[in-house]
Amino acid sequence: MKILTIGDVVGAKSVDHLTEKLWRTRSELGADLVVVNGENATDIYGLSPAHAQDLWAAGADLITLGNHAFGRRDLCDLLGNSEAIIRPANYPPLAPGGGYTYLHVGGWRILCINIMGTALMESLACPFATVDRILEREDGRYDFALMDIHAEATSEKIALGRYFDGRIHVMFGTHTHVPTADEQILPRGSGYITDLGMVGAKESIVGADITAVTERCRTKMGGRLKVATGEIVAEGALFTLDTSTKKVTSVTRVRF
Repeated sequence: MKILTIGDVVGAKSVDHLTEKLWRTRSELGADLVVVNGENATDIYGLSPAHAQDLWAAGADLITLGNHAFGRRDLCDLLGNSEAIIRPANYPPLAPGGGYTYLHVGGWRILCINIMGTALMESLACPFATVDRILEREDGRYDFALMDIHAEATSEKIALGRYFDGRIHVMFGTHTHVPTADEQILPRGSGYITDLGMVGAKESIVGADITAVTERCRTKMGGRLKVATGEIVAEGALFTLDTSTKKVTSVTRVRF
């Protein structure tokens, strides 16, 4: 089984890029399942229902989110009614939507989890304990599991990857928008990468306008960032999973 994972989509032009390129890339790579983090797709600060529909039409089977999951309140109804979009599982139970879902690929049941780190992020429930509870609750109901780790600190992502090695088969980090060079197979057979990167403008700072980000850093003044313009690149990783051994055999970074 091949699982293609795509990093944070930044802005409407990046949605258009996936609309143009993702189905072809999916076919060329032979991907059976595509997971896209969509939390920045609508002007950086959330995801609109229209852009969610566009991402599904572009070839995404599942949309994951992160700290901007509720940046667009008009997404709440969709979160509560679709199993093809999930928000971090360690948000409070009263938050709209769910933190995990099931997808079915070739007769296999895939448990898909979205979790958010707490180091330098929002004060949410412990990600380790939250995922432990999900795995215990769903034990026996799935064949394979994957997890989007939406977190700031690389050390926290790596710790989560190591802790769930052998229990969650495919693990990938999102949020920092910069792809890491540590794609690997962990000792117990799980595939892991600390950050997938993004779908965004090449001439940007993590997808945002360079001048706006630079001035924000120089002046320490806040304000909303602007989506950068220009040529778009999509980044992610392709995981190949041996369904007989339940171990990942390769993790390859993808850029298109």
